[in-house]
Amino acid sequence: MGRRLFGCFGKGSSSSSSGNEVDGNGKTNDTVVEEAAPEGPIMVELFSSQGCATSPAAELLLSRLGRGDFQLDAPVIVLAYHVDYWDYMGWKDPYGSSQWTVRQKAYVETLNLDTMFTPQVVVQGRAQCVPNDEDVLLSTIATAPRFPAPSFQVYISSSLSLYLTCTVYINAKKLIEKQADIQRPTSETLQVTITGALRFKVEDNGVRVMVALYENGLVNDCSAGENKGKVLSNDFVVRKFEKLCNVEDTSAKKTISGTVTFSLWDNFNHNKCAIAVFAENSSHQIFGSQKFQLPDDI
Repeated sequence: MGRRLFGCFGKGSSSSSSGNEVDGNGKTNDTVVEEAAPEGPIMVELFSSQGCATSPAAELLLSRLGRGDFQLDAPVIVLAYHVDYWDYMGWKDPYGSSQWTVRQKAYVETLNLDTMFTPQVVVQGRAQCVPNDEDVLLSTIATAPRFPAPSFQVYISSSLSLYLTCTVYINAKKLIEKQADIQRPTSETLQVTITGALRFKVEDNGVRVMVALYENGLVNDCSAGENKGKVLSNDFVVRKFEKLCNVEDTSAKKTISGTVTFSLWDNFNHNKCAIAVFAENSSHQIFGSQKFQLPDDI
């Protein structure tokens, strides 16, 4: 990627979207055929930093969004990625990572943007806006394409494991029906295993199934940088992020499986954490997503 400008934006910036839609096989479509009113979640990704002066207001707005404070036609899944390119300003974001910066750079390319900035929201991997304006944020969400929700059935066993069955849909067609086993084999790791049968033919370009472990209720006293003297509250902060598997050139009946193991951080509290699972193509356009809480006995 060529050299990029960085910005820390407040109100007054516009939203934009990519020009074409891409189907579950990674092929470009000019339109997406709508099925009967989908009720699936809309993925809202926030790129933020504790080192950006305008990010705290966006964080509060996204916390309200994730709590369900707004009357929306569909539920949302919020994931907050803290980038690391503002760390030089005097305050090192404790949740910042170059991994999240790389993901944001990919969106800059896909959405044909000239500037990488915070705070930024990307909705369903297709449209973006500056999330300090409530009306702009809600409008961007309201116009996002929607897909039927994955169907999760959760079973908790006595062996400190969580068993679930889920179905991931892409372009209003069933893609994957799978079972998941979530275990904590040691105090330092969390293991997620998913297996299942395909219900949709995936061709060469394929999709990938991603798993994010995120945390709510984070509070930090900021003693330096642009937000010096402020108490910063953050929710839906992505702490770990792994690819479960690639799904490509696969028949509808073939079983797929994958396991991700998350290394846990100091003071890990399962009551504050949850997992989001979603399917995306190579352009990070999202076609099916679901979230669930960790079990009480994990």
